[in-house]
Amino acid sequence: MAALVAVGLGTALTPGAQAADNPYERGPAPTTASIEASRGSYAVSQTTVSSLSVSGFGGGTIYYPTSTADGTFGAIAISPGYTASQSSIAWLGPRLASQGFVVFTIDTLTTLDQPDSRGRQLLAALDHLTQRSTVRTRIDSSRLGVMGHSMGGGGTLEAAKSRPSLQAAIPLTGWNLDKSWPELRTPTLVVGADGDTIAPVSSHSEPFYTSLPSSLDKAYLELNNASHFTPNSSNTTIAKYSISWLKRFIDNDTRFEQFLCPLPRPSLTIEEYRGNCPHTS
Repeated sequence: MAALVAVGLGTALTPGAQAADNPYERGPAPTTASIEASRGSYAVSQTTVSSLSVSGFGGGTIYYPTSTADGTFGAIAISPGYTASQSSIAWLGPRLASQGFVVFTIDTLTTLDQPDSRGRQLLAALDHLTQRSTVRTRIDSSRLGVMGHSMGGGGTLEAAKSRPSLQAAIPLTGWNLDKSWPELRTPTLVVGADGDTIAPVSSHSEPFYTSLPSSLDKAYLELNNASHFTPNSSNTTIAKYSISWLKRFIDNDTRFEQFLCPLPRPSLTIEEYRGNCPHTS
């Protein structure tokens, strides 16, 4: 009996046993410092995708963990906003990829594309990533997410509506004429800014969030002392909660639940945070 207990304890404490519990878990156990850091534990490489080599979107840049030792990774496509290019969201590429994701920051077909078009382009970018890109063998095609800024944030909601199999969606100061999203089935973190005068939270981010079904894993983060364009620059608060949300729902990594539940309290960088806890997916 003692020998069996010893064997059982040995098995329980091995990394392999933990990996078997959650085969999608990637990277070391997180800390506040690790998710607030400008880079995670993975070295990152990148490759440029020409608009001439793709259809349905405008090309972009893929950021990915350099090593393949941990197997495949979840993937995220990110859209810029109105009149903007991928350079406006480029900081998210290496920041998220270094935490253990393949990240595709895209250009859109035109800088004036509306949210419904940007949503279709995000899905086209994910399809390219998983089916034709040079890093497709590094990706778990069942574990995908979308993000976007402004009209790209509105496009994030459109993409999640069109493809319920997506594991996570994060609209950043999103803009969309459609305010109601009760049909979404993708865990969604809505990020707004208290000083946004282009997509005010009262008419965009807040109604987006409140319209999501109560049964959905969802959260609303309103940035304090922030503007519509805050997501265009490196931002620790956006990164911290985006990483936690993506890890929790794309990787099903419950080690990140601690940063989402109990709900974060207002602070120098958080005006308000709402959500349903504990998360279930």
